[in-house]
Amino acid sequence: QVQLVESGGGLVQAGGSLRLSCAASGIIFSINAMGWYRQAPGKQRELVAARTSGGSTNYADSVKGRFTISRDNAKNTVYLQMNSLKPEDTAVYYCNAGGVYVGSSYLRDVWGQGTQVTVSS
Repeated sequence: QVQLVESGGGLVQAGGSLRLSCAASGIIFSINAMGWYRQAPGKQRELVAARTSGGSTNYADSVKGRFTISRDNAKNTVYLQMNSLKPEDTAVYYCNAGGVYVGSSYLRDVWGQGTQVTVSS
């Protein structure tokens, strides 16, 4: 019903930048929140940043001042601009859509397939 397609991951040196994109496809009426989570090897998945349709944002303390989340509601797309990357930012980054009204259904959570971000020191 709904697919999230991510792009923009890759390998970058410490101090560099990357921009992640995530587009939701399907017969979508609305999405409450879109955001990014990440999971490093041996660690739990954690919230990186999220943005509601109304514009409210939430960031992990570890990325505040370095990452910026933005969203195009009309395109059901969310972006994550990552600057001043650190080796500890290395992880698989997952796109999430929360509170999705699609067709006649409500989906609490939809996940993308993940994109690898590797920051070398």
